Amino acid sequence: MAPHASAPLAAVVGGAVAGDEDAWRHLVARFTPALHRVARGFRLGPHDIDDVVQITWSRAFCQIRRLREPEAIGAWLLVTARRESLRLLQRSVPELLTGEPVGEEHSDHDGPETKLLAAERRTAVRKAVGRLPERQRRVLHAELAKPGSSSAELSTALGMPVGSIGPTRVRGMDRLRADSELEAAVTA
Repeated sequence: MAPHASAPLAAVVGGAVAGDEDAWRHLVARFTPALHRVARGFRLGPHDIDDVVQITWSRAFCQIRRLREPEAIGAWLLVTARRESLRLLQRSVPELLTGEPVGEEHSDHDGPETKLLAAERRTAVRKAVGRLPERQRRVLHAELAKPGSSSAELSTALGMPVGSIGPTRVRGMDRLRADSELEAAVTA
């Protein structure tokens, strides 16, 4: 393992690709602690952490020849460990199977309270849109009036270039997200 300690990472990866067991030992010793930290960051149990690390190294063994930039193996390993941690977490989420999907006509949320809250939220959104600068307000009002309109349709209706519809929408939505009055109304 000593010859690899001072070798550039790309050379160590090259050795691993060529089947050098010492190169693999060096990679495992160098990166396994970081892989453990990544899996622990997902609050996995000790056995699950070990599984994530083992799967990550197994994938590395199978995929190492495909690395275009051998010196990026550390980042590749960390991303792989994150993905495996997420997969493991998703597998533990129970699925609840039901006989038939509940449609809008069968919803339990059609009571007067729900309708009142929805109306209050719509009013709060319209007021917040009204506080936006004119161009942003015009674009968002047009979208609220005709949901699903294309940029070309909005461009024609508003007399704005098609290319400015999207950026204007984004700026308006960013301002709405930052609007504390709207946030208070929507989360209430």
